[in-house]
Amino acid sequence: MATNPTAELKGTVAATETSEDAARHVDHGLRAWTVVAGAWCCLFCGFGWVNAIGIFQDYYQAHQLRTYSASSISWILSLEPFILFAAGLVIGRVFDNYGPKWLLLIGTFLHVFGLMMTSISHEYYQFILAQGICSPLGASFVFYPALSCTATWFDKRRALAFGIVSSGSSLGGVVFPTMLSRLLPRIGFGWSLRISGFMVLAMLIIANLTVRSRIAPVPRPVKLTDYVGPFSEIPFILLMLASCCGFFAMFVPINYVIVEAQEDGVNRDLAGYLLTILNAASLPGRILPGYLGDKLGRFNVMIAMCTLSAVVLLVLWLPGTLLSPGSAAIYIVFSLLYGFASGAFVGMVPALLSQISPDVTKTGVRQGVLFTCISIASLTGSPIAGAILSRQHGPTGGYRCSRAP
Repeated sequence: MATNPTAELKGTVAATETSEDAARHVDHGLRAWTVVAGAWCCLFCGFGWVNAIGIFQDYYQAHQLRTYSASSISWILSLEPFILFAAGLVIGRVFDNYGPKWLLLIGTFLHVFGLMMTSISHEYYQFILAQGICSPLGASFVFYPALSCTATWFDKRRALAFGIVSSGSSLGGVVFPTMLSRLLPRIGFGWSLRISGFMVLAMLIIANLTVRSRIAPVPRPVKLTDYVGPFSEIPFILLMLASCCGFFAMFVPINYVIVEAQEDGVNRDLAGYLLTILNAASLPGRILPGYLGDKLGRFNVMIAMCTLSAVVLLVLWLPGTLLSPGSAAIYIVFSLLYGFASGAFVGMVPALLSQISPDVTKTGVRQGVLFTCISIASLTGSPIAGAILSRQHGPTGGYRCSRAP
């Protein structure tokens, strides 16, 4: 399609004027922080729900899908972060061209509809369609506008803003597993999912009313260079490779920490709260690194948090559970420290991308490209871990192999 230079120039000028008019609101003001509140709701319902997938791994293995292997079940759950991230390749462009309004509306419908359909699912393919595809697709439709809109309202305090927004995913990862662990044995699977769906609906109504971009959308024709251009930038390539490595491993503990602890002899009730502990610890792990990143350098803080995560795995997790099998204390301390250390991944990556992206009007498509690459790593990590578990005849040895850097 031929590009109209005049129309594109007018759109760019309009965006610049909008930016100049609203410049006084950057980094402060009620409007900016209202957007943060709405974006927080988006991540609570979107990424927060994905952070709760570990409870379904355990539940499906014991109930609806007990005839399937751990690896087969994990494909359902791995599809959630994959779809959440991969859809950004299209959603990012739509956001840049048309803004967040319709994306949020469509995402709200798809996410809630997917949860409601999951509540009446019985067969493997039904869980794939409802929980593995429909629900995370809706979550993706609200996830990207939340991040992209936040980026337009902050500059010097951007990492802090992203940290606060991403803390919604941590709290969601605390609330949903805790709520489901109590509801499932009392009212059953169906109504537990429906109550979760109604909670998501309420939160996303708030998001639809508050999330707005400071920059007017700039309609542009779809060009291949927008998608392949970032791969000519060394900083983008390095950030993409590092992010893929991190997200490849990040969801393995979320999926398997409960199963591993139970197989290792930890009390079943206590093991059920390990995912909640992990996600609760990631709450300060999202906000504090963002605050420090604005002061000390965002890449510096991210490197420190990645190092801490590796140390927790190599020094505490691997030798600790081998020397003291069945120790609840080891699992609790690991969940606390790993949750805090890994919490920076979600909050810092968008801030790092914004730092190396000169054109704020292309934030959406660049986030889409990056997170699409991340989606492949997120999709493969847990099934590979599940296959190792099956080969090792249980989590005791296999889980440790799958997590070893």
